[in-house]
Order: sequence, then structure tokens, then C-alpha cells
Amino acid sequence: MSAILEINHLCKDFGALNILNDVNVSIDAGDFLVLVGPSGCGKSTLLNCIAGLEPITSGSIAIDGRDMTHISPKDRDIAMVFQSYALYPTMSVARNITFGMKVRGVAKAVQMQKLATVAKQLQIENLLARRPGQLSGGQRQRVAMGRALVREPKLFLFDEPLSNLDAKLRVEMRTEIKKLHQNLGASMVYVTHDQIEAMTLATKIVVLNGGVVQQIGTPAEIYTKPANVFVADFMGSPAMNLIPAHVKMDGKKGASLTIKRGTGKPLILHDKHAPKLPKKIILGLRPEDIGDAKLRNSKKLQSSLCKVDVVEPAGADTYVLLNLGGSTVTARLEAETKAAAGGAMEFAFNMAKASYFDAETGQRLN
Repeated sequence: MSAILEINHLCKDFGALNILNDVNVSIDAGDFLVLVGPSGCGKSTLLNCIAGLEPITSGSIAIDGRDMTHISPKDRDIAMVFQSYALYPTMSVARNITFGMKVRGVAKAVQMQKLATVAKQLQIENLLARRPGQLSGGQRQRVAMGRALVREPKLFLFDEPLSNLDAKLRVEMRTEIKKLHQNLGASMVYVTHDQIEAMTLATKIVVLNGGVVQQIGTPAEIYTKPANVFVADFMGSPAMNLIPAHVKMDGKKGASLTIKRGTGKPLILHDKHAPKLPKKIILGLRPEDIGDAKLRNSKKLQSSLCKVDVVEPAGADTYVLLNLGGSTVTARLEAETKAAAGGAMEFAFNMAKASYFDAETGQRLN
């Protein structure tokens, strides 16, 4: 399968300010690529470079094997859905969707056929006579998506399309976009700062920070094997626990990790399958990998008595906060847990799921 999008050694500067630094990304036809990162990381600038709305400083961009580095946006065979919807307020929904086709000289019969098809896909048949001012935010977003769909482009670009919607509608629209991708098999590039959106929508994720690609991978790869402490901390809700620890390597016994625990005895965890580790590391464990020892009495888990700082009921789960290694650590427990703030209880640690990071560089070690 040939790449539908190839970005090679892309750099983007605004004067003396470097926004994107040596970005290399490739996706196959039908992929859903999500660019994710904190505000100001360069993800929207990268999307604008793909669209041709921003000239690049160096590097190249190819779409379906054709070099687009110096090609006008209108000739790139892309369709873009903006955060602000960018609808014409005086036109009906139908005219908003068909206007681009009319400008390109598409036959009226073809316009009507494509309008009917996308209106059915997006369930907006009953809105076609309305104007944007008569629509809700979710309905406007569907119209903006419809306008992109009738183009049948090689690449769809989405610039934080759900950020103006309330929480419930965001979840609904996220599902709609997921369905749309599955039904169309279209190639999509999607920008968001919401890592939940990234994890649920993407077939491939690019994590950016400070204009530099931190990691590229599937949602599962990003979640289970983050490349560094930034990715570990940014991806996941709650984030991965990052716990400073001292290591002692002991031949066939593997690694013994000593973690400070307030004024009491340190917590000691063992991992006989750990790689050779330096003396100071950061241990990464997802909240679901720290649980109630009474409910998780597998021999593969290690348990220890820990003091509970805070208990946060969250419906299906209860989050319990501990202090380990001078860091606040979150454990995801069953909803009916008996944990109480200020008390102590046995916690089970699943070291088979442990991630290890260099304490100085923050890079993954296993």
C-alpha cells in the first residue's frame, strides 16, 4: 500500500522562531492520523503546512506520491474542516454544501446527487433549507463536514473540529467522525489537544511538543510503551504515574526498586524481567496497574501497605491518591472500595506492566 501522505524533514520558522523541527511522518491510504500535543506545540501549524496555507521553511510534503511542497492549496486535492465551521451565514445548508462544487463547474445533477448522499450520511436531510444561524453547534459541524465530504478529496484535514462543543456533544460527534471514517475508508489528518480524542479516533498518533515529534505509533503503542516521560504524562487520563526510584541490579533476580514513602519504611518492588537499569530511574505505572490487593491476589502482583491521601469516587471507578517517591500516585480501584483518606490499605503493583525511564534524559529504557 502506497503512502497517501509523506512529510520529510519538515521545518517551519517564523523569523528567528522555530515552530516545527525535522518532522517526518508517513501514513497509508485509509489511515486516521491524529496530531496531538499541548497548546503551542506546532500541531495546527503542521496541519496548515499540509494544507498549503503556510509555506514551509525546508523539507517536503507529498500527497498520493505527488510533491505538494510548492503547490497551491486549491490544487492539493484536500478538504479542510475548521474549528470555526467557516459557513456562509446568508446561504442555506444545501447551498453551503454545494457552493464549492458550483464554483468548480460541477453539473447541477451531480451536485444534487452528492448533496443527497452526504446529507443522509450525516443525518441532516431535514436541515437543508435552514441557515447556519438556525443550527446548533453540532449541526453546524455536520454541515462543515458535509461540505468537505462532497469534495471526495484524497485527504481530509480537521483542525480541532470539536473544541467549540459541550462535553456531551463532543462525545457524540467523536462517534460520528469515527463511523464516518469506518464507512468511507477515507484518509484523515486530525488536530486536537485532547488525548482522549486522539486515543479513540486514531489509527496512528503523532505526539508533538515544542515543535518536535516525541513519538509516532498506534494508540496501543503510545499508551503501553510511551517513548519518554512527556508522552507518558500527556497520554492517558489519569496520566501514567511517574515515580522516582533507586535501582539495585542483582543477577538472575533482576532489579530491586526502592521508593521513598514519607517517614515510614521505603517501598521495595522487584522485577526479575527488568533490563539492566541505571541506579536512578523513573518508574512508570498506569493507574489501573495499581489496585486493591484483596481483589487482585494473583501471584504475579506484588503488594504493600500504603497510606491513602485522597479518595476520589468517579462512578464506575474510585481513584485513590498516594504519596510515593515524593510524587502523587493515582491508583484506579473498584467503585465499591473501602479506602478511606488517612487510612492504610494493601495495594497490588503489576510490575509486568512497568515502564522505565532514564531519570536524567526522560527517555524510555525498556
